Amino acid sequence: MTTQQAPGVHLTEPPSEAPPMRRTPARTACLAAAVLLTALAGAPGPAAARDLPDTYVVARTPGVLPEGIAITKDGTMYVSSDGTGALYRGRVGRPDLTPFPARGLQDRPSSLGVHTDRRGRVLSVGGATLTVHDRRGRLLATRTATDGPLGAPHLNDLAVTDDAVYVTDWANPVVHRAWIQADGTLGPLEPWLDVRSAFPRFPARYWLLNGIVADAAGTTLLVASNGTEAVWRIDTADKGIARLDLGEQSFGADGMVLHGRTLYAVLNYGAPHGVYIARLDEELRTGTVTHRLTDEAFTLPTTLARHGCRLYVVNSQLNEPPGRPPYTVSAVADPTCGTA
Repeated sequence: MTTQQAPGVHLTEPPSEAPPMRRTPARTACLAAAVLLTALAGAPGPAAARDLPDTYVVARTPGVLPEGIAITKDGTMYVSSDGTGALYRGRVGRPDLTPFPARGLQDRPSSLGVHTDRRGRVLSVGGATLTVHDRRGRLLATRTATDGPLGAPHLNDLAVTDDAVYVTDWANPVVHRAWIQADGTLGPLEPWLDVRSAFPRFPARYWLLNGIVADAAGTTLLVASNGTEAVWRIDTADKGIARLDLGEQSFGADGMVLHGRTLYAVLNYGAPHGVYIARLDEELRTGTVTHRLTDEAFTLPTTLARHGCRLYVVNSQLNEPPGRPPYTVSAVADPTCGTA
């Protein structure tokens, strides 16, 4: 997510001399400069609801740099801060968010992925920790990931299923997992899958795992890798891993949302910045990109959430930290809404 486009990485050969890894900003360290925004889309989608804001102000304090987002069924919005580690909360019907009083985050300078579970708890990751808060901000659990094959973890995003939380590691080619017990308690956060087996010749330090989503049954994960510029399909039962075939030379997504067989992905490297939408087959092995939304309102988007017939896209400003307040989320119509 930076200022000049780096050459694409082909899945058949590792780069002869991979670019140096930069750790700031966290989810976009490998990206080289802003790609020109272009307006390219499929058929126009339904108009945004007239009684809802088009722009949401996360914060007006310098240095916040929003990164992750989650929206519950009742329209409660949570946004994480890469710049400070704080969480913010709001409603889809109101244009302004306020700090969420999440305790226990004082020692975590950056929060990236944020999601909620069916119990209404707020789960977020940053650094080496996964935290769980209730709706009032009480800290219910903290789980710390162990070092991976390349060293200290840098947790990036998470997917929550009925029985587990899966977490990507930006610094290691590893997906971590914490079991969810019958009473809702989280088990330890442990290394679950080293993804290098899917592409052994690719340099381990450049996998750069990013967004992660799970199907409704919790049997299939889709994991984005900036380094390989691909999305990888993982079977949670046997850990089988294979590249998701989207008919593209590269598809290095950042944050993603999976709704049924529709995959929504934010791209900010190797392609015009924006939201790309793909229709997948029943087994989530292949698909076709059907829409590209490269709206000029996006300011280095990192991820998105879907609620109703709208997509909520985080404007990170991570290309020019600390950016300029206000830090915002943009809402756009989902062009697939109402289609089969």
